[in-house]
Amino acid sequence: MKIQKGFTLIEVMVVVVIVAILASLAIPGYREYVKRGHRRAAQAVMMEIASQQHQYFAANRAYADETELGYTSPPPEIADYYTLTVTPTPGSPPTFLITLTATGSQASDGNLSLNSQGVKTPANKW
Repeated sequence: MKIQKGFTLIEVMVVVVIVAILASLAIPGYREYVKRGHRRAAQAVMMEIASQQHQYFAANRAYADETELGYTSPPPEIADYYTLTVTPTPGSPPTFLITLTATGSQASDGNLSLNSQGVKTPANKW
């Protein structure tokens, strides 16, 4: 009697199918995890900008746009995923709106915004 070594084609195919099923479950979850991580970084940037806006307002009695705050582009941690817009609105009282527009792989997650009253949209992303 001869001793068999190795795997049969059926055994290999069963392993491939199992790995494919596990990958099909794990990869979408990982992608969502990565998107949430980018969103959290973007939210932190927005909160930092809002804080700078309030400091600027205390000194100048008006809000600033992104260039006056020193943001010629989004910070490096979110630059690949969002574009930054800070829109001050003069008036009585003055207001501002910070908008991060999702781009690239983050686009399916949607845009984020924060205004001078602290209203965060969309609410389900905060």
